[in-house]
Amino acid sequence: MSKIFKKYWLSIIFSITGLLGGFLYWRFIGCRSGSCPLTSNWYVSTLLGGSIGYLIGDSINDFLTKKKGK
Repeated sequence: MSKIFKKYWLSIIFSITGLLGGFLYWRFIGCRSGSCPLTSNWYVSTLLGGSIGYLIGDSINDFLTKKKGK
């Protein structure tokens, strides 16, 4: 478990931040009428934020790993 966390710690942190950001976006800004498919439901907005956070964190982690290897 420790090896996995050490390898993906940045992606995990960004995913949690994205999940929180997606939920807060739904809570304070999201679409109330229900016509917006991504922001009308809290779970869709939260999962979308978490996915974007993971992708950003994984990209940064990959960049730092390649830079460290050179």
